[in-house]
Amino acid sequence: MKRSFSLPTSVLLASGLGLVAATYGLVRLAFGLFLPDVQRDLGFGADVGGAVSSGASVLYCTGAVVGFLLADRAARELVVVAALTAGLGAITTAASATTVVFGVAAVVASTGAGLASPAMVQLVAGRLDGAARDRAQAVVNSGTGPGLVAAGVLALVLLPDWRTAWAAAGVVTLLVGAVVFLAAGRRAPDARSTPAAAQRSALQRPAVRRPALRAALPGRSWFGAQVVPVVVALLLGAGSAAVWTYGRSALVGAGVPSGLTVVAWIALGVGGASVAVTARWTSGLPAARLWLLTTTLAAVAVLTLGLLPHVVGAALVACALFGWGYTAATGALIAWTTEIDHVHAAAGTALLFVVLVAGQALGAAAAGVLVGPAGTATTFTAAAAVVAVAATTPLVVARRDLRPAVPTR
Repeated sequence: MKRSFSLPTSVLLASGLGLVAATYGLVRLAFGLFLPDVQRDLGFGADVGGAVSSGASVLYCTGAVVGFLLADRAARELVVVAALTAGLGAITTAASATTVVFGVAAVVASTGAGLASPAMVQLVAGRLDGAARDRAQAVVNSGTGPGLVAAGVLALVLLPDWRTAWAAAGVVTLLVGAVVFLAAGRRAPDARSTPAAAQRSALQRPAVRRPALRAALPGRSWFGAQVVPVVVALLLGAGSAAVWTYGRSALVGAGVPSGLTVVAWIALGVGGASVAVTARWTSGLPAARLWLLTTTLAAVAVLTLGLLPHVVGAALVACALFGWGYTAATGALIAWTTEIDHVHAAAGTALLFVVLVAGQALGAAAAGVLVGPAGTATTFTAAAAVVAVAATTPLVVARRDLRPAVPTR
């Protein structure tokens, strides 16, 4: 009997965190960090930059939808495609001599992040159960933070040489993707890695198999149960877009030195990375309670950045707080959809992350219209209000559901 090789679960978790760090922090989210230098060298305007950013969001959503459909059956293969699209896309971006090549490469590179998340959720769920699984999901998902820190360090060291930074990001992404692929292995089901229910399901599987696409899709009741998470994910995405798009601009506009604005970006990443440390405490919270905590703190951070960008200490703390709140909130979304149906956790993660990014696209457009005539303070205050609504919506829905029915005569 042939036994398949598999690296320890700890290697899978560490490399999975690295894959999220690379595809999100070093490739997708670093676009805004390096954009001014790219514009100067290639000679295109803000309108082209906005079009590339929008296209990247569309391709991210496309990748997440593919992950939605395929993660249950092809998680390892999705890891390969994620690493190749993000890694080779970043390397092509670094080598681009024209705006067209740069734009296409940057858009394609963003696909990797959309593919990576559902793939990693599925791989982690196949190794662990219960509280250990939730804690591991939070740790892997926190990889965005280290990626942002790495991008900030590259900016401090290399700017204005954005090409070397993008090339380094691409190489790292390819290497860490290879490690994840090897760590995932092809494990035969056993009592340690497969829940008893899954073993029984495998033994009792009927001879007639459903069509592959239909098997990957949950039922109608599952979609109905996701309504509240979908709504609040959309709101968080819309409200957080002000920071991702105009956070550094707000600091520059307030007179903060350029070097310190990059340090603020690093602080944002440090906040996100700290989720891996706090996961041992937060993973024990119900998803809805964790959502309330994380999004409330994120709303406070957005408001602080809008009202006090000139106070460097407050701005740095706000960036770190936003990084933690936003990253931990995305982990809460994973835990939330897993609580609803752990069998389709990868599909739920893909759905919620697609909605989150769609909300960011809407929020960025709205902020772009508002920031000119109304100013940074008003724009960020409105964004903080949207995040606050996202935080409190589950409470309002829960109270309405728990309200006793009025007896009729």
